[in-house]
Amino acid sequence: MLKPALRRAWRGSGTVQFGVTPAHAVKVGPMDIATGCFLELLDGTRGMPLLRDEARALDLNDHQVDTLVARLMDAGLIDDVRAGGPEADALRTRVETLERQRPDLASLSVVHPEPGGGMRRLAARRSMRVQVRGAGRVGASIAAVLSGSGVGRVEVLDGGCAEPCDVAPGGLPASAVGERRDSAARQLVRRSSPGSAPRTVHPAAGCANGEPGLSLIVVAPRDGLSVYVPDPRTAEPWIASGTPHLYAGVIEATGVVGPLVLPGGTGCAGCVDLNRRDRDPQWPRMLAQWQSGRRTAVQACDLGLATAVAGLAASHALAFLDGELPASTGARWEAALPLLDWRSEPIRAHVDCSCGAGGHTEGVRTSGAGTAHDTMAG
Repeated sequence: MLKPALRRAWRGSGTVQFGVTPAHAVKVGPMDIATGCFLELLDGTRGMPLLRDEARALDLNDHQVDTLVARLMDAGLIDDVRAGGPEADALRTRVETLERQRPDLASLSVVHPEPGGGMRRLAARRSMRVQVRGAGRVGASIAAVLSGSGVGRVEVLDGGCAEPCDVAPGGLPASAVGERRDSAARQLVRRSSPGSAPRTVHPAAGCANGEPGLSLIVVAPRDGLSVYVPDPRTAEPWIASGTPHLYAGVIEATGVVGPLVLPGGTGCAGCVDLNRRDRDPQWPRMLAQWQSGRRTAVQACDLGLATAVAGLAASHALAFLDGELPASTGARWEAALPLLDWRSEPIRAHVDCSCGAGGHTEGVRTSGAGTAHDTMAG
């Protein structure tokens, strides 16, 4: 079938454009009336034998049909309603779950060109385990989005009881005030899940009893300083175990997403600290003052900004879980109120950091083309 998420329009008498935005649009040509009519048959109800039979009525021979379908497939425009493997087949039997995730599936089908690629990735999310550290305005919302996007096991770690300032649309509800944050977050994750509630996993369970290891840790503490200046000691176990982790939060009306750390491959919290010390000799003195004493002031965490940060962080996390390297890999994105101009800062792997990423290039990304590309239909 032609991917239904891409809108179709004739650019002229001989060219069809699939998709509106430059990021995913494809132009196909030359296209005559018979070939254009054949496109209407690609709706997922016919296999290749039936398509060839019906195409003959349009004066298209088998070779023309096979060539056209192959070229549409190469252009990323064809999906296969039966592809994806056993996990995808199992997801198709969960009708209510799949109906809730139709928009996610449509998005994945656009992003991943191979037939069945969207369904394969959507199904794979069900077996993944993600840990979110923090259940404030940012962390709880991230956990809800990940669970609602089909990640099978989403754990949330935090202490204390929920306060009124933790409440956010898409995050902890007002009814959670006074409850233990971790308990309230678990309920939020269960409510957000598109299917049956995933089985509870103890954070320290690892792979025992057949449970999967952590696919990703999202560090989203309520204190934004711990994201802007992450503690290298906290990350040492994750570096040692090779567990990818992503930082996200808000500090003083500034949103922060990243870096996504690939242990041994990209800059980590230790690299952030060493790079900052190299640039500013007074940094350790100021940091010690900021971290000392008991902080009682309310965090400057605007609800709109917190929601934007949570959405961006969850999107980056999902892209990584789906097998991509999002823009936060080895980089940190920041946006400050009131302008909200998102800017990226590369996080260089420091040669003196014990993480061992100095000199590696796993976090280097290349940008794709920003215009519609062409494919010839024959």
